[in-house]
Amino acid sequence: MSPIAFAPAKINLFLHVGAPGDDGYHPLCSLMAFADVGDRVVLHEADVLSVRVHGPFSGMLAGEGDNLVLRAARALLARARGPQPLVGLSLEKLLPVAAGLGGGSSDAGAALRLLRTALGVQVDDVELEAIAASLGADGAACLWGRPVLAQGRGEQLSPAPVLPPIEAVLVNPRVEVSTPAVYRAFDGLGDFGDVTPPPMPDAFESVEEMAAWLGFMRNDLQAPAIALAPAIGDVLALLADERETLLARVSGSGATCFAICASDIEADALAERVAGLRPDWWTVRCRLGGPWPDA
Repeated sequence: MSPIAFAPAKINLFLHVGAPGDDGYHPLCSLMAFADVGDRVVLHEADVLSVRVHGPFSGMLAGEGDNLVLRAARALLARARGPQPLVGLSLEKLLPVAAGLGGGSSDAGAALRLLRTALGVQVDDVELEAIAASLGADGAACLWGRPVLAQGRGEQLSPAPVLPPIEAVLVNPRVEVSTPAVYRAFDGLGDFGDVTPPPMPDAFESVEEMAAWLGFMRNDLQAPAIALAPAIGDVLALLADERETLLARVSGSGATCFAICASDIEADALAERVAGLRPDWWTVRCRLGGPWPDA
């Protein structure tokens, strides 16, 4: 069997974004968890380092020859001693693109973990995390796929509170949302958030307690994302009206929304109903937490 690494979807349980600094970057504070659904990266023999993309959302990456997976592989293999190995990577794209799920960063993180282990590249965790962080704001968090509190540009990580099992539903109206465009719309609003980490317990005793606490938090990019893609508002309105939903929110800059439910039975029922009502949307039942094993 070919070595394989799992690239879980990233979910921003909350996302507070501040005013841009002199360098143009926005400071943020975000509690991130990871879903047990995602993409898969597979290592195989090849004449030249390359990435083959397949899967239901592969067409959304058409023409992206220099994607994050390839950039991650090049950055890691540049640190390998001896002749360059003849390997390639296959990316099974199961997550929608430009969806607020950190898919590219998570794919890159999976490639880094996979190549380091399979090829025995002598790079420690700190250096591997630095490579991941250099690829984008979500890179460091998505490398390990475990719940974290991210600050700064997303590269300053600290442990998250202990989370309960989180049964959830992800819904995307199958529209792509440009993160730079959302930030431009956010800047235009001028309503910048406080990025001081909120007081958090060491552990949440139940998903109901966690959802109630998250209700006092926010996603500062939610309003500008809806302004650019009104279909996101349709998703949120539907999820919020369903009896199983404890909390509905946009992840990242959209367009994916998540609903947290009290139990697996309720999450199953919600996913089935949404899929029936809107078969044109991407609806996936999942559990949030992490890290999840490679499979």
